[in-house]
Formats: sequence, C-alpha cells, structure tokens
Amino acid sequence: MFDNKKFKYTAYYAVGAAIVLMILNFVLVDMKTQSIKYNEFLQMVNEKRVEEVQISRDRLIIIPKTEEGQKKKIMYTGNVGDPQLIENLKTAGVTFNSVVPDNNPFKNFFINWVLPIIMFTFLGRLIFGRLDKKLGSGVMSFGKNTAKLYAENETGKTFADVAGQDEAKESLVEIVDFLHQPQKYTEIGAKLPKGALLVGPPGTGKTLLAKAVAGEAKVPFFSMSGSEFVEMFVGMGAARVRDLFKQAAEKAPCIIFIDEIDAIGKSREGNISGNDEREQTLNQLLAEMDGFDSTKPVVILAATNRPEILDKALLRPGRFDRRVIVDRPDLKGREAILKVHLKAVKYSEDLNTEAIAKATPGAVGADLANMVNEAALRAVKHSRKEIIQEDLEEAIEVIIAGKEKKDRIMSDKEKKTVAFHEVGHALVAALLKGTDPVHKITIVPRTMGALGYTMQLPEEDKYLSTKEELLNQISILLGGRAAEEVEFDSISTGASNDIERATQTARSMVTMYGMSDRFDMMGLESPSNRYLDGRPVQNCSAETSAIIDEETLNIIKEAHQKAKDILKNNRELMTNIAERLLEKETIMGDEFMEIVKESGVLESLDK
Repeated sequence: MFDNKKFKYTAYYAVGAAIVLMILNFVLVDMKTQSIKYNEFLQMVNEKRVEEVQISRDRLIIIPKTEEGQKKKIMYTGNVGDPQLIENLKTAGVTFNSVVPDNNPFKNFFINWVLPIIMFTFLGRLIFGRLDKKLGSGVMSFGKNTAKLYAENETGKTFADVAGQDEAKESLVEIVDFLHQPQKYTEIGAKLPKGALLVGPPGTGKTLLAKAVAGEAKVPFFSMSGSEFVEMFVGMGAARVRDLFKQAAEKAPCIIFIDEIDAIGKSREGNISGNDEREQTLNQLLAEMDGFDSTKPVVILAATNRPEILDKALLRPGRFDRRVIVDRPDLKGREAILKVHLKAVKYSEDLNTEAIAKATPGAVGADLANMVNEAALRAVKHSRKEIIQEDLEEAIEVIIAGKEKKDRIMSDKEKKTVAFHEVGHALVAALLKGTDPVHKITIVPRTMGALGYTMQLPEEDKYLSTKEELLNQISILLGGRAAEEVEFDSISTGASNDIERATQTARSMVTMYGMSDRFDMMGLESPSNRYLDGRPVQNCSAETSAIIDEETLNIIKEAHQKAKDILKNNRELMTNIAERLLEKETIMGDEFMEIVKESGVLESLDK
C-alpha cells in the first residue's frame, strides 16, 4: 500500500540531498576560481599566459595557460569597457568569445525567484521535520498537544501495584468498569462523572493511581502536567487544550490525566489583569469539559495537593465532581506498601514488616520506597546478599535524622550535656501516663544536625489527641532542657528544635483546638495548604494575638515546670541512665525500661 508519510519523508531526503550537492558544487566552483585585478589580467595577456577569455557584460572569465599535469585555475575580473581589449587579445593570440545573455523573462524569474523559494521551503521542512521527530511535540507546532500518550498496557501499572489506598481504589473501580462496559451505563441513562480529582499530600501515589486505572482499563492514557499548558505565547495553552480533547475523542475510550492541575486551575478571584495566559487556558479547559459528550467513554483524571486554591468552576458538578482522597496510609496500609516495594529486592524471610510500619507513622508511599532503597544500599555496603531487619531500621533513622556523623568529636562536657538532655526526654516520657513508649536513646551525632535523639514509637495509629496527651507531649519536648537545668543548673542551645515544636503545639491548642479557658472554642487560626505544610493563617485582631501569646506562654511554663518536677524527684535514676548512655552511646527501649522498672519508680507512681 502506498504510504503518504513515507513518500513525504523520502521526498524531503531526496530534495535535501540535492540541495546539499548543489551547495557543495557552488563551494567547489568557488574554490576553483580566483578573482584578479584588471591590470594583472593585462600583464598576463602581454606575457602570453592567457589561453582563452570569455567576455560577458560585467566580467571577463580568464582561462590561463597551464603546463601538462597542472590543474586549471579559472580566473575572472571585471569588464571595465576597455576599447583596446580586442586588439590586445588578437595581438597576443588569445582565443576569445562573447557570452550571450539569456533574455527569457520566464526562465530568469523561475531560476532567480521560484527555484530558491522551493529549495528553502523543502530545506526548512526537512530540518524542522527532523527536529519534530527528535523533540516529540514539534518545534513549530506550538498549539499542538504535548501529552505523553501511553498505548494499551504501556503504563505497566495495575491496582496490584498500589497498596495502602483501598478507599481510593474503590472509588476508581467504577471508572474502570465504565471504560470496559460503557453500554451497561448508557442503557440505563447513567452518566459517569466527567472528571475525578485525586487529592492528597505529596508522595501518596496520586500519579501511580491514575496509571493503575489506565492499566486496569487497558485503554490509551494521555499524561500531561498542568505547567505544560502554559506557554510564553498567548493562546498556546488554550490551543493545546483543544488539541488534547480532540485527540482524546478520536481515541475513545481513553483516559486524560493532568498532573498538578493547580498550575492552570488556580482561582481567578483577585486576578486584576483578567486576560493572562493561564486564565485563558483555564477557560478553555472549562469549555471543553462542558462541551464534552458525557456518553463517550473518556475519563479525565487530575491530581493536586492544593485543592483549596482551585477555581470553584472547575469543581462544580459536571466537571471535576468526584473527589478521591489519597491520604497518608495507616498502619495496615504502610505494611502493605512495604510488601509491594520489597517485591523488587531480596530480603530475609524473618523480616518483620509490621515493626517497620509501626516505626514509620505519617510516612507516605514515596518515603517507604526510599527507606527500602536505603536498606538495600546498606545491605550492599555490608556485603550482604539480602536486606535484614537492621538495614530497614537504620534506613528509617537515616531518613529521619541523617547518617551517623563519625568525624564529629564532642568534648566530654558536651557529650555529658547531650546525654542528660536525651535522658530527660526519655524519662519524662516513661513517667507520664498515656505517652508513646521509648524505642531508642542515642548520643551519636547525625548529619542533619542532631547531636543525639530520643525515638518514641506509637503502639498504634492515633487520629485524636486529648488535651492531657498534648500537654504531656509538650512536657516531653521540654524534658531535655529541664534535665540540663536540674543537673547542671545551666542551659544550652541544644533545645532549639524542642522549643519550636512545643510552642507550635501549645499555640495550636489555643488557636485551633479550643483548649484554652480564655477563648473557649473560638477559632483564631485556620490551616492553609492542608496537604502541604499546613501553615496556619491568623483570623483575629492584633490585641487578640497578644493574648494568644500569653496563653501559649502559660501552657509552656506549666509543662516546663512539670518536666522539672519529675526529673528532680528522680534525679538519681536520671544520673544512672545518663552514665549508662555515656558508656554505651546508644540504649534501646527495652534496656531503658528495665532500668526504670528496677528502680521501683513505676510502682510508686501506680500507688
């Protein structure tokens, strides 16, 4: 069968080759010719070194005499209208003739204008055609869709590759079923939501879920980032949206996935110009989603971690009217995610994934994948053929606190200060009720700046915290500074991070959790960017803000005093544990609790 595309590119190559040959010919001709001055020409004629002269209206083409074996070098000079030229040539015995100009206007027009235009057109098509092929989207096709298209089964992902997001998968199973059997829904008159918005913190697997939907449905998958729509040329983003939806309609059933849609879907409120490129792109997207035939099996998925800034028109029914929350996994979910990532590596049979899942509260899928990779790197470093429990536990600490800093040598005084500081945290945690158990105490410096740390691991995931638990958390955070005061009657800079975290918790108790007697249940701050940093935004006057500071300070003072009282009453126990820590540098939670139990302090607390 005749292939237009192959013929087109064959023609490009043929014309391109011809043009290259012509250019080379011109270059070679230029290399064989030489321009000389008219007086030099006359001298050559007088010396009888000229064999032939061709006379034209503006120049004289000179063919000099050459000896046998020499290459002829053609020369030329300007025709100055010398009246004695013919006589001189006759006297010197030079053969000459006049070049008759071609006065055919059509031929001259074709050679001087049409042929160069055709040549440059084909040359441009050839060059840009090659660049288009290399760069994918096309150098000159600014308004064309740049989405990466995965054919059937090319995403390589299914729901089996997604763990810890059972609720999100359940919400998307219906979409897969619609793409498999659209007639089942259209027969009854049902319409599938045109768009589903995947919302959640970074690293939770939103893009992975979208690819898994395409893999399960076995349909073409258009993947594109929101920032790819926005161009420096006005109107190009809108043109790309039109082209994307046009291609999707041709390849239906299919899935369109727009990652980080907040790049183009940001709210238009407060936009003074009202005519910028991003807004035009958003308007075109809204129009395309409205005009899209809902009976066609085309599903639009989008992902963002900033849903609060999206335009309200984008979230109304008929557009992205289904929101799928892809949140941080719970304990069971983290264990399932670990098992998925461990399939790609070799690991010991006695590996306890449940213990690792308990040790990583708040971790997302990307964090766990990173931990498994760090564990594999550590296993190779220690010349092991498989990952063991110790590798994963160390990987957790590397992610949290960084690698051990072996070249940092502390003085005995600093080491002792750090030891009492960390024991202060651990002892306050052990002697307060309802706190997470201590897993590890160490005074080995880490690359992220920690000179030591105390690790507490919750026995189960918590979704609510009481006022008493939050006050205990603040006391534990301030226990390090309290230990320095009790033991050395002085303070150091080592408590800066503890103070920051304690202050934030105390402030949240006052402003957001309604745990202040002064403000009762009045909301004074609200979190922004819930799925990112969750930084609070204040909703009160400057006078109220000053009172908030007072209330926060009172909570911190009470918690600080509570920590000091606990450590003063158990100073001997604190000293014993600190001496053990100075000797061993690291104490695990079981050993720490044995020392506490042997002291009999826990029994007196129960009484």
